Amino acid sequence: MGKRILIVDDEKSIVTLLKFNVEQAGFETDVANDGQQAVELVERNNYDLVILDLMLPEMDGMDVCRHLRNNQIDVPILMLTAKDDEFDKVLGLELGADDYLTKPFSPKEVIARIKAILRRAVKAEENSFSSLRIGDLIIYPDRYEAEMHGKTLTFTRKEFELLYYLASHKAKVLSRDQLLSAVWNYDFVGDTRIVDVHVSHLREKIEPVTKKPAYIKTVRGLGYKMEEPQ
Repeated sequence: MGKRILIVDDEKSIVTLLKFNVEQAGFETDVANDGQQAVELVERNNYDLVILDLMLPEMDGMDVCRHLRNNQIDVPILMLTAKDDEFDKVLGLELGADDYLTKPFSPKEVIARIKAILRRAVKAEENSFSSLRIGDLIIYPDRYEAEMHGKTLTFTRKEFELLYYLASHKAKVLSRDQLLSAVWNYDFVGDTRIVDVHVSHLREKIEPVTKKPAYIKTVRGLGYKMEEPQ
């Protein structure tokens, strides 16, 4: 059976465009026309990815994303927005979306983003790694979790993949483009703000003082590096 994707949008023309191109790319599709229906379908079925519009009746895309992540449903989410508003994009990513696209978009780019997200998901499932320790932070790749001072920390899929990649390259300065390529697996230049959003979210979870990072350091003009706290 092929990969199964849920398309969530209330615009018929967008649904028709997405459904045709996603199925042409070899995926199976289901469709939801409002947020509540989307939640019900995701809770009943196993989807490999959800294409989620931001502006929806009954329950908007932000609330759908928040509901799924709060209930530990870690299906990858590609969020669509008609707004060219950085706040919406950043909030969507902080709530657990894996990526976003702004309307209007090209079907070719949608398929490229879908394949990039799914490639990362497959690689993560196929590989099992031993734990890593940096300072008081212990990272468990096979569980997508970390511990600090005996407390279990949970992450979205992309947050964890970014954390693990930074930890695996401890003390090495990594540019935003490098992180975008390695973690999001893009074959083209993407929006590096995605990296900044996820780094910010990681800091909120692992840093003793968020505004004075001890683990994930910013190297001005270059990128980020993870190091042992002093």
